[in-house]
Amino acid sequence: MLQIGDRMPYFEVKDQDGNIVNSEELIGRKTIIYFYPKDNTSGCTAEACNLRDNYEALIAKGYNVIGVSKDSVKSHKNFKEKHSLPFTLLADTATDMIKSFGVWGEKTLYGRKYMGTIRATFIFDEFGILTEIIEKVDTNNHAAQILK
Repeated sequence: MLQIGDRMPYFEVKDQDGNIVNSEELIGRKTIIYFYPKDNTSGCTAEACNLRDNYEALIAKGYNVIGVSKDSVKSHKNFKEKHSLPFTLLADTATDMIKSFGVWGEKTLYGRKYMGTIRATFIFDEFGILTEIIEKVDTNNHAAQILK
């Protein structure tokens, strides 16, 4: 996993509209990049909706908000529209970005082990330097964790 003080890893992935987004475009603005396992699951929906409901407060603090999972562009588009999400969702279907941030790992569900996206949030300053990592995400109150 990335460490405080690390530079944002280079990435180039598609957003929910199929547009290519790369990390260099994010320099110049504080950026929250949050990784989540899957669109339209209970925890991921709660997290996205909490960020949506507090989006104005995040913007007022100068943050750009970006969600990332390995779901497809189409899945992200539907998720964004269904829940009126005002921020960008990136479709890292190859998991290259997820792996470069160090959030691809072993998970357990109902006793079964599998590889998947580990929920985590990375906060970068306007220079692309990592200033905070939130590993224990409270999906129902995530914005409060960021704004504390």
